[in-house]
Amino acid sequence: QAAAAAMRLLDSDRTAGRDRSADNKDGFRGVTAMDETFLPLATNPHVLPTLVALLSTNLHLMSSNLIYMPSIPADGTRTIRVPERHGWHRDMRAAADDLGSDTVPRLAIKAAYFLSNLTPDAGVTMVVPSSHTRTAPVTVPANAIDPPDAVTPDLGPCDALLFENRTWHAGGLNTSGRPRLAVMMQYGYRWLAPIDDPAPHLLERPDLTDIQRQLLGRPDRNPDGSIAHESAGAEPLRSWWQHLAPTSGSSR
Repeated sequence: QAAAAAMRLLDSDRTAGRDRSADNKDGFRGVTAMDETFLPLATNPHVLPTLVALLSTNLHLMSSNLIYMPSIPADGTRTIRVPERHGWHRDMRAAADDLGSDTVPRLAIKAAYFLSNLTPDAGVTMVVPSSHTRTAPVTVPANAIDPPDAVTPDLGPCDALLFENRTWHAGGLNTSGRPRLAVMMQYGYRWLAPIDDPAPHLLERPDLTDIQRQLLGRPDRNPDGSIAHESAGAEPLRSWWQHLAPTSGSSR
């Protein structure tokens, strides 16, 4: 269903939130506000516990990004990654620029869901293990496009790839003959500005759960609309987490 919803968006003439690039990649930012099919991914119960354990309950969804990566010829006659533009990067570059790449903390985590067949040549996102602890950029050898210690995660059709803002990563080369579809949900602390455009109409939906409202950006307000304590908006996840792990002693 998510793959079908993704193709509906990609086949449309919609320009709001569209994220195209010169290398024929296509996609959208803020897809949870564009099609309700993506909403369950935002609150995946198999992923949320890991996010809360690594960050806290004071989270929101910063971005929901649909990425369409076309296949390239297997003979390499046309490629979107070349040594001078290899694509390896960390997310939230502005945070590293302002705070320093050697001191920037873990601020956000992405959960990547791949909606197309995950063959080894499908261009799955590659990562450099333990690169979140590095204080210097990863180095790519001359005339190469990947660091020697880069790995392609071995993912199954129901797996999600989680990586944080300090993890060095890049999209692999897709030579499968089929486009690669992925949705990347980025979660960060509620005091961080969201990347996607505001979607207040989502919060007005009566069928949303309290956790969905928190992740989609419910402000800190009391039931009567008055200003609440700044962590009040995190109560849905906090209560869920305390019920999920009552013996953990965590109040995060």
